[in-house]
Amino acid sequence: MLDNDSFENLVKANTFASYNGITIRQMGPGKAEAALTVGPDHRNPYGKLHGGAYYTLADCAAGTACRTDGRKYVTLDGTIHFIRAAEHGVVTASAQVRHCGRTTALAYVNITGEDGTLYATGEYTFFCVAES
Repeated sequence: MLDNDSFENLVKANTFASYNGITIRQMGPGKAEAALTVGPDHRNPYGKLHGGAYYTLADCAAGTACRTDGRKYVTLDGTIHFIRAAEHGVVTASAQVRHCGRTTALAYVNITGEDGTLYATGEYTFFCVAES
């Protein structure tokens, strides 16, 4: 399990998430929540949240949920199921680990808006690259 210092170091090390405006709001054993405030740089040409932003947000939440066991993971596979498009506000990815084995982990993600609207769901598989 990650202590507070290890968690802070993990968050700081994810410069890609920071660059894209993604923040980790909370985490606990086998779960994590990441958020993104939709801005002009996150939109596709139609003014909707870009599909890559959904994917990145979900991947960050799912990876963080897996890492709560103190091990290090990389993404093997990820799938997003788009339900509706967000245009503004804060979208939140809530991830839950469904399986954690010796070398792989599986996490499910729901992406919702501030009013609870479900925008997307996803599944991510991770490979454990090292013990922490």
